[in-house]
Amino acid sequence: MSTSMACFLINDALVKHLSQGMPAAQLICIRGILATLLLLAIAQAMGLLRRAARGPDKAGPVLLHPLVLWRSALDALATMAYLNSLFHLPIANATAINMASPLFLTLYAMLRWREHVRRSRWLAIGVGFTGVLLVVQPTASEFNSWALVCLLATLLHTARDLVTRSIPAQLPSILVTLATALSVTLLSGVWATWSGWQAINLQQFGLLAAASVFLSAGYYLVIVGMRGGDMAVVAPFRYTGLLFALVLGWAFWGDIPNTMAWAGTLVLVGAGVFMLRSNRT
Repeated sequence: MSTSMACFLINDALVKHLSQGMPAAQLICIRGILATLLLLAIAQAMGLLRRAARGPDKAGPVLLHPLVLWRSALDALATMAYLNSLFHLPIANATAINMASPLFLTLYAMLRWREHVRRSRWLAIGVGFTGVLLVVQPTASEFNSWALVCLLATLLHTARDLVTRSIPAQLPSILVTLATALSVTLLSGVWATWSGWQAINLQQFGLLAAASVFLSAGYYLVIVGMRGGDMAVVAPFRYTGLLFALVLGWAFWGDIPNTMAWAGTLVLVGAGVFMLRSNRT
């Protein structure tokens, strides 16, 4: 989960740079096409494309499995909702809302799958979310109706991860990843027909290709993490994304965290270390 967050943040940094000179829908669509081609090549190298078409034991195409379709649709809708809200909200506010996902996931895991969540773990999750708020420092005056759209995206991401948990183990994660990339590409392609297209140069194409690699890796790793781990333990490690965001913000845009943000970082690290130690005991 932590590595997937790093991949997503690098992808976001590349997309943030590219969005200054390219329509958002076109950017997402081209990136999605490149990610889909990459995942198709990986699936072919692994000998899994036939299973994508026929399924395990000829049970039907993996890409058309109901749970895979549900997950893909939820991911595509969540992506579009989050990006549209991000265009109308300060990134700090959007990030704070999006980082509520581990709380929703842990609560559902406890109620639905009876995963045991000790009080100390709930405390660590709450402390981690407090660390998020200290880092992003959202302002109440800048919350608007788009905050509800962002909250909807967070709930959709939570539902996506819950569906991921239910996908049969015999369905390869790389094919689930491929289905996700296809769905996001198709939806962004429809969006792009209304927002328009423009010519891109070789540098932009190269950055899009790099973004597609990190996006594909992020998709795959988050799927593997949610399918294989204790959800109450895995979900809070989404908070590590804030740490990577701080590093990237400093390295590429010269953003230097203030004292409160550094305090939030220490809180996040402490909560993460506690979660790791409690999982071993």
